[in-house]
Amino acid sequence: MSVSTATQPFPSFQQPSADIMLTREDMNFIAKLVYDQAGIVIREHKEAMTRGRLARRVKVLGLNSVSEYCAFLKTPQAASEMTELINAVTTNHTAFFRERHHFDHLAREVMPRLIQERSGRRGRIRIWSSACSSGEEPYSIAATCRDVLGPRSDLDFRILATDIDTDILIKAEAGIYPAEQFERLPADVRGMFKFEAGASRSEVRIAEEQRRMIAFKRLNLIERWPMSGPFDIIFCRNVFIYFDTQTKASILDRFVDLLSPGGFLYLGHSESLPSPHKNLRLIGRTIYERTA
Repeated sequence: MSVSTATQPFPSFQQPSADIMLTREDMNFIAKLVYDQAGIVIREHKEAMTRGRLARRVKVLGLNSVSEYCAFLKTPQAASEMTELINAVTTNHTAFFRERHHFDHLAREVMPRLIQERSGRRGRIRIWSSACSSGEEPYSIAATCRDVLGPRSDLDFRILATDIDTDILIKAEAGIYPAEQFERLPADVRGMFKFEAGASRSEVRIAEEQRRMIAFKRLNLIERWPMSGPFDIIFCRNVFIYFDTQTKASILDRFVDLLSPGGFLYLGHSESLPSPHKNLRLIGRTIYERTA
């Protein structure tokens, strides 16, 4: 087994001040802890970002330094802090209709096929957004699918949206966003969304009709998955870049196990399979279909 870069020693760093100083030993400790807990690899060029995010936890807990925070994490009393640590070091960058070609494929190729196969007999359609971040991805999926489905009620349609970050899930479930995020969208996709009044004049809230299409849940992708599937579509975009090859391969096998034959897996634009998979075939730009 190859050694993950998460557990390899980091070089010495020039630190700006003692209270946010992160020694090589502490950085290696944090990197290994995050890898063991979430499978996420913290690489050398992320050291400054990690230091800054840990400093915020130092302030919240009333500690004196990042070094003191690392010492606290080694105690039994820190068990409940692990979730906060993962929340702190995870990156949440997303946008509505990011990588538009996936949603075009969903609307033009996938949903019409599923509707034809399953309408008229209370057919079931399930989609999983496996790293939903602040919710832009699952709400884009919901808007796309609602636009194709129309008012029909003969299909059991649901979206599962999961993420490891508990803080970001609260924001996602609320469905409140700056209005300017939608104003920047092309008119054809902006028109797919329905809104309610937001918390302020500059905000809007996704309408209940689209919010209730989605169930938001916390899920750590390297732990046991409680759902049994099958899913017709799985989105796992811009997630594999945070894992090593072994972790990616393990998660991919589990995705395939939960995908219906003929189901689709969407990866991020800079991602590919860790190695060719006998049950997946590439049919478009980062779009894979599960074979029988």
